[in-house]
Amino acid sequence: MKWRIGLLVFLFGSLYAVLTFNLYNLQIKHGLIFATQAADQNRQSGLSIPNRGNIYFVDKDNRQIPAVLNKEFSIIYAVPTEIADSLETASQISAIVGQSVNALKEALSKPKSQYELLVYKASDDQIKQIQDLKVKGIYITKELLRFYPLGERASQVLGFVGPNQNDDGITGRYGIEAYFNDLLGGQTGQIQGDFIIKPKNGDDLVLTIDPNIQLEAEDILKNLVEEYKASAGMVIVEEPKTGKILAMNSVPSFDPNNYSNYSLSSFLNPVVQAVYEPGSVFKVLTMSAGIDSGKITPQTTYVDKGSVTYNGKTIQNFELKTYGKQTMTNVIENSINTGAVFAERQTGHETFYNYLKNFGLNVATGITLPGELKGNLSNLVNGKDINYATASFGQGVAVTPIEVINAIAAIANKGKLMKPYIVASEKPTVIRQVISENTANQVVQMMVSAVKVNKVADIKNYSVAAKTGTAFVPNFKTGGYTEDVINTYIGFAPAYDPRFIILFRIDKPAGAISAGRSVVPAFKKLAEFLLNYYNVAPDQLDNANH
Repeated sequence: MKWRIGLLVFLFGSLYAVLTFNLYNLQIKHGLIFATQAADQNRQSGLSIPNRGNIYFVDKDNRQIPAVLNKEFSIIYAVPTEIADSLETASQISAIVGQSVNALKEALSKPKSQYELLVYKASDDQIKQIQDLKVKGIYITKELLRFYPLGERASQVLGFVGPNQNDDGITGRYGIEAYFNDLLGGQTGQIQGDFIIKPKNGDDLVLTIDPNIQLEAEDILKNLVEEYKASAGMVIVEEPKTGKILAMNSVPSFDPNNYSNYSLSSFLNPVVQAVYEPGSVFKVLTMSAGIDSGKITPQTTYVDKGSVTYNGKTIQNFELKTYGKQTMTNVIENSINTGAVFAERQTGHETFYNYLKNFGLNVATGITLPGELKGNLSNLVNGKDINYATASFGQGVAVTPIEVINAIAAIANKGKLMKPYIVASEKPTVIRQVISENTANQVVQMMVSAVKVNKVADIKNYSVAAKTGTAFVPNFKTGGYTEDVINTYIGFAPAYDPRFIILFRIDKPAGAISAGRSVVPAFKKLAEFLLNYYNVAPDQLDNANH
């Protein structure tokens, strides 16, 4: 009897030992392997991947227009554990998937991998060729992927997505997709023991970009760059009273649906990620500082002799003109460099510098776009007269386009500097009162006078306030400046109750022509569109004979 009991104990003990050994193998020794395989299978099934939130533009009637969606695309992938000869398989599909044989062989040789992405958004031709080959371990499936229905429109604002570092999902690359990746991306599902935690889908995002304004602005900009064979260009439309961005675009641009076909430089947004010397648009800021500090008025006069010299360096007027006795309003009308220098010297270096800082030209604006740079006023820190002289007309200092349009928007907004914003859920934020309302009105009058005198941007029955800027491009190799120019025009309308402010800029137009000939007509065309689009009532009916 005892031997039977002993035998049973031995048998049950042996079974328990075997069970324990198997559990050890499954949970400890090979646990990571099986967990990885389970995760691969989960990834393959799509159960762990959340749906990314959509991005919308919104028009003047608050209608939302899709700018970024999720759309079903074909995917070509491999299951390496099913592939017997990775080299042969790689050789068969290399030309189809557009990867080298060596790279494919490495990917297909992973002994424990059950999912290797080969083609993201496969074409119909690729799908047919793979189907015809019938290669074991190579599969086709459908997945919800990012789709940009507007193509190149606002591409640098939107950005795009790409595989994340773990290659088990996607993440935002550049633009809004990157800045709001956590919001849009949601939370990936997880396997914890025997439990599956479902993914949490991402939230949608609505931008302030008006698709109608965006498309019109982009078309005008594209034609402008092509007409003058410029190397680049940009346009921004902002609402001065709120800081709301209505349109933003730069060329060259790219199609985020096929971003791999473009160079890395195409993805950066120079509106916020690059600084430049803006040229004479800066003169209205110089006048604002002088008038607000009580050092000059629009009627203050000086005698222009065509040039001034400081620290052994001579400044001349554009096209080497000499104007004689001029008021400060004349300086803006004729864009006289020596007049801006006079205004800055009357104001005083320290006061002038402080106003530039108050206009926000040495700090990032805080707009919710990635990689924003701040302006560079460091050339003024050493206090040399020549540096302040050139800064008075926008050379020797560098700003981002978003900084300079936002600074001049403060003049349009009765002296209040607003925080620019591009997400519709944000609220208008006043940063500070930079100049008094009275000063702002006087500077606006000077800008209106400049438009009337030069006529190119004048719009019948409307007051328009604007300023040109033609700045020479610095020579970063040898110092000084090249013969190339950057043309900028910033203006708003109606001048005394503005609905919008526009910045147009083109880089290195062929023949180095002035801004008055290039960007001003583009501004007028877009301004007329906006006045009509918003159905803005005329404010200057006595303008009928202009």
